[in-house]
Amino acid sequence: MMKKCFACLLCIMFLAGCGSYYKITDPSSKKIYYTEDIDQMDSGAVKFKDAKTDSQVTLQSSEVKEIDSKEFEESTKSLQPVKNN
Repeated sequence: MMKKCFACLLCIMFLAGCGSYYKITDPSSKKIYYTEDIDQMDSGAVKFKDAKTDSQVTLQSSEVKEIDSKEFEESTKSLQPVKNN
């Protein structure tokens, strides 16, 4: 019994570590956003934290595409602060 509980706990921890990544396009401005979490509001709008600006964004109309971690990292890597030695 203890082994089954431990195996379930490991699976839950593994799945919790596997995040989702999204590319969101505003169809009117063609602006592209990247995020790891999206809240779907009752009005149909989406609310999320933009990975590039660290700002909360709400869009009434949007195109949402789930992307892999590689595309997310490549699209947001230029945002990493430069370390001076």
